Amino acid sequence: MRLPNGPLAWSVGAALTLCAGAALAAAPDAAAGWPTYGGEPGGGHYSSADQIGPGNVNQLEIAWTHNSGDTRERDFEAGVFSQSSFQATPILVDQTLYYCSPFNMVFALDARSGAELWRFDPQVDKHADFLPNCRGVSSWRSGKEGFCEHRIIEGTLDGRLIALDATTGKPCPDFGTDGEVDVSHGLSKHAPHEYSITSPPAILNDLAITGAMVLDNVSLDVPSGVVRAYDVRSGALRWAWNPVPPGMAERDEDGSYRPGTTNVWSIISVDTDRNLVFVPTGNTSPDYFGGLRDGLDAYSSSVVALDGSTGERLWHYQTVHHDIWDYDVPAQPTVLDLRLGEDTVPAVAQVTKMGLTFVLNRETGQPVWPVEERPVPQEPVAGEYVSPTQPFPTHLPALISTPITPEDAWGFTFWDRGVCEDKIAALRNEGIYTPPSLQGTLFYPSNAGGNNWGSPAIDPVSQTMFVVTNRAPSVVRLTPRAECNAGGSGGAQRGTPYCVRTRNLASPLGVPCTAPPWGTLDAIDLVAGKVLWSAPLGTTRHLAPFPFWWIKGVPAVGGPAVTESGLIFIGGAMDHYFRAFDAEPGTELWRHALPTAATATPVSAASRISESVMAGGHWAGLNPAGDHLMAFALP
Repeated sequence: MRLPNGPLAWSVGAALTLCAGAALAAAPDAAAGWPTYGGEPGGGHYSSADQIGPGNVNQLEIAWTHNSGDTRERDFEAGVFSQSSFQATPILVDQTLYYCSPFNMVFALDARSGAELWRFDPQVDKHADFLPNCRGVSSWRSGKEGFCEHRIIEGTLDGRLIALDATTGKPCPDFGTDGEVDVSHGLSKHAPHEYSITSPPAILNDLAITGAMVLDNVSLDVPSGVVRAYDVRSGALRWAWNPVPPGMAERDEDGSYRPGTTNVWSIISVDTDRNLVFVPTGNTSPDYFGGLRDGLDAYSSSVVALDGSTGERLWHYQTVHHDIWDYDVPAQPTVLDLRLGEDTVPAVAQVTKMGLTFVLNRETGQPVWPVEERPVPQEPVAGEYVSPTQPFPTHLPALISTPITPEDAWGFTFWDRGVCEDKIAALRNEGIYTPPSLQGTLFYPSNAGGNNWGSPAIDPVSQTMFVVTNRAPSVVRLTPRAECNAGGSGGAQRGTPYCVRTRNLASPLGVPCTAPPWGTLDAIDLVAGKVLWSAPLGTTRHLAPFPFWWIKGVPAVGGPAVTESGLIFIGGAMDHYFRAFDAEPGTELWRHALPTAATATPVSAASRISESVMAGGHWAGLNPAGDHLMAFALP
């Protein structure tokens, strides 16, 4: 339903960003709520709020701003090489908004006024983590009244799970030890920065289920990617799934979880009716050489369904075979009921960095529509092997077209276009899945996507999926171990014959070597299997010097939220704006300037508050680090 000028109402949308921008999240009303990261336990980023529609969205104005004060700037002299990044999506439970800062401070705000109700600081080391961020917190309620009958659960950069009373912000003393559990228990020896919880735990019944981010490109024996479920009341470990291949022991002789297994750094989904847990797995370490993995990538770059009571693997579907491109499954598997004629299929949709979307029956793991195994480029470096084929969906179109040729080179001038043409011609380049090489391989789509962790948003009524697609190429180059410097050439990949370096494929003027748009917002009709529209997302306004502000479509981090009223709210782009698009024609209807970029995913709903956006920037340092949570409302 669309309301051209609906009744005066407030909705909350919050965008969080650090390092390079601002991220957005919008909060729903007390009835609808936005109680989990994706709006529902199975994701979707959909709100039934309809008070704000295409006819009145241009009236939104700032209602309040909250600042966490929790940021970090680059300081090369002090050895700090990345800013903080504000990537959180708040949750709204009743009329309270909960969110986390990049260094895991947790805040409770009155969603109507922005007044801070409480804050909790877990005292993580602000200099220990290379890529500091927190994408959100989780909510659990027992249905009773009293202290800690409503708990906010957070994972931290230093590998803890913490349970807080939602009303007071005080730790729940019956959870673990003084309100926290050390999730590094059972792991092999590792440096603290190599293992961090950056995504909110999934809540299923009385369990909090979490994976962790394991630092890329370090070595073969990085900490285990084990997924574990903890009792929400006691903090006791209920089950664990370490993704080793069938027949291999999950633990080593010393009792620790076998290292080097695929990790789950992104957002986990659950199907509460079927007691299923859907985990999106990363690619097995190290990212760009897999010749020594010894079968540990059996569940790499896959959607895996686990039994919610036991952690037993029920099925899995691999989106990339023997992934040596860092094409890990980056986004929350999205649960939806797919209407196909008179039939309704229980489905789970998975977007990928390749710009390919896999739609699976969530009870069986079988593709809803045929997937073809197609031949892909061969002849990897010595010691490596590649799969002869890779899976390609046939119903839903690929959002990225390859290969790029020298004739596709782009630049501001004949000179920099010519340089880009030469660069492309000098690289190994046979299209998607060209193996990493010593000469350098054109990496497109790159490990930033295609689609990444902020997508998708799905309208369950129209069965339309909205995704952010990155379209900027990169280069990946392997270097023989004897020629690597002491720290490795970009990525050490210790224990393998090669170190690795990845970089953007850019002209001497610093712009991508391919024509814009480099980032788009795309709408896909899931049933018809076609792209409805593709709109450039963002501009170079805050990324390039004048007069180069006119380019439309820049790389983005974060994703969209869609409302019943037909709006898509999104930050994401590396410029400093919060935007609303009309969900049908894809027209940009409204934008508002932010202090920095919004690099998170929005929340949207009807409440006393309207849209809220987090301005905080990104690690890359293209935009200032920020700590702004800004709420927008109708006057």
